[in-house]
Parts: sequence; structure tokens; C-alpha cells
Amino acid sequence: MKDLPAYKQWFTALKARIKQSQIKAAISVNTEMIMLYWDLGRQIVDKQQNAKWGSGFIEQLSKDLKEEFPNISGFSRSNLFAMKKFYLFHNQNDTKVQQLVGQFENKLLLHPNEIFQQTVGQIPHNIRFCSLIPWSHNILIIEKAKNYDEAFFYIQETIVNNWSRSVLEYQIESNLYKRQGKSVNNFALTLPKAESDLAQQLLKDPYNFEFLTIEKQVKEAELEKQLVAHITQFLLELGKGFAYLGRQFPIKVGTKEYRTDLLFYHIHLRAYIIIELKTKEFEPEFIGKLGFYITAINELIKTPHDNPTIGILLCKEKDNYEVEFTLRDVNKPIGVSAYTYKELPEEIKKALPDMDALKNELNKLENEE
Repeated sequence: MKDLPAYKQWFTALKARIKQSQIKAAISVNTEMIMLYWDLGRQIVDKQQNAKWGSGFIEQLSKDLKEEFPNISGFSRSNLFAMKKFYLFHNQNDTKVQQLVGQFENKLLLHPNEIFQQTVGQIPHNIRFCSLIPWSHNILIIEKAKNYDEAFFYIQETIVNNWSRSVLEYQIESNLYKRQGKSVNNFALTLPKAESDLAQQLLKDPYNFEFLTIEKQVKEAELEKQLVAHITQFLLELGKGFAYLGRQFPIKVGTKEYRTDLLFYHIHLRAYIIIELKTKEFEPEFIGKLGFYITAINELIKTPHDNPTIGILLCKEKDNYEVEFTLRDVNKPIGVSAYTYKELPEEIKKALPDMDALKNELNKLENEE
């Protein structure tokens, strides 16, 4: 390295910065660490661009930091490159980024000073939000996100839902960013604006039921049974706030008893949510039946403290225009989405016994007894 005195002077200042960070880390370990990593990434970029320190600079820095701070992990060559990448990715001071941050601050209903008690230099608000999630989450997001909108979406959702890294990875792999808030619905016409906006964001299209492995010609009862059997994954796919109340929930109207497929209560919407499952393409008559169930829950189950019941219809396929046309004059809040699932592999289906043959074998055994 040509400019060795300048490097030594800078490295001395950097050591003081890290020691200061160690003290503050006792109060807020992750927040201070992420802000340190952003600042170190900023300085690495600055030194390489302005001081003309070559490619060997990061290797030397890693070696010196590990020798100076042997009890601190995170100063490997690869992690220093990750800090540089983190800084460059988030160093977008355009209006769009500021708008995204402002919208999220409003969503949290908190002033930034209430969220961040300490400020380290001129740390942008988007980095402060990054500091609310672990470093491994941040790296996963910037590696997988295709643009800044998508990255900040996953940062927000991780903060709000407290996702583990594995759950975050699942949500990214299932392309939640493209599916979230997508459905054909009439919420804007049937719900107050605040409830309509929240309900709209709850729905996805399509829903990802690939944690199920079922036959192509699955019956609705079997699909329903499988979703309940995998209720943990199902609730994860539905999103935060859904409380499962039951399958085939009974409703008595007059002398007849009817049963909804799946009934939930959403704690943020303070409303019952009916989910009806169809294993075929959308048909307009499905809406009439779901509307009937919504009326029944509103009249027989809902209390004055609950908001209007919402219906979600999940179909194997749908034509969006047909759904929009059907919902045009419907006065009950209903959303319609498709879903995907894995089909049972052909070799496994062939290995399964035929049901009629199995019944015959059982009859033979009974007769022999």
C-alpha cells in the first residue's frame, strides 16, 4: 500500500470508533452493530474511491481488525465486502427512498426518535430501520431483492412480523412481494377506508400452498383437511393476525344447519374472516353462497364490538374480469384469489393402491375370518 502513514492514521481513528461501539453495544447490540457496519462500509468505499487504496486494502484491513479485536467476530474479508455492498445498496438518497421510509414511519405510528434512542453520526433513516433486524437478514435481503422497493418491503415485513431468517427466506422464495395485497375484491366499496386498506394488504394472489402435496383432482374436503393438518404453515401463509376458529364451523339458519369451510378471526381488523375453498375455476354462483355465510356470521356470531365479516374465496383458477364483474353489485366485503400447490408425483400415485381394490381385499379378509 503506497500511502501507509495515512492508512495508519485512519486505522487509529477506526479503532477508537470500534471501541466506542463496544461500549454502546451493551445497550443495543444489533442496532449499534448494523450502524457500525454501514459506517465501515461507507469508509471502505470512500477510501477506495478517494484515497486510491487498492484491492488488497480490504484483506489488510480484515487482518488488522482481527488482530486488534480478537474477541469480536464479523471482521472477515467476506463480511467486510458485505458491509461495502450493504452501504452501496442503501446509499440511494433519492426521493423514492425517502417516501418509502416516511410511509413506514407513518405505518408504525411512531416518530423516528421514539424508535431510535441514539444516533451515530448522520445515519439515514432507512439504515436505522435496517438496524432493527439482524445482519444475516439484511444480507439475505440485499442478495435476493431485485430492486429497492422489494428490499424495503421485506425489511418492513420482517420488523412488523418478527420473522426468523428461515421464514424471511421462505417469504422471499415464495415471492411475497409480488403476491401481497393482490386479489380481486370489493373492499373499497364495502368497508370504511382504514379497514379496506388493511384488508386489501392482507390478501395475496396467488396463495402458496406448496407445503401440501396432493393429487390433481383433489376434493375440497381433502384440501381443507390438509390445510388444517398443516395449520402452522397455513397461518404463516395467511399472515400475521389470523386466529383459527375451526373447520366446518356450524351455523344454524332457521331449521337448517350450514357449515363454513374455515373460520378465522383477525385481531387487527377485529373481524371474522370466512375462507371458502374451491378446487375448480371460479364460478359466479360461489359468491352468492359466500355472501350468505357472511350474513349469517354477522347476524348470529358477530358482536357489536366486531367489524363486518369478510369473505375470502380461494379458487384453483380465476378470470379477473369475470370476478370483478361478479363483485360489481355485491354489498358484502369479498376477496377472490387463486392458489398453487404441488401435485403428488406420478410415481407415487402409481404406487398407491386403488381404493376399490383395497376395499375388495379388506372384504376378503373379513370373510376369511
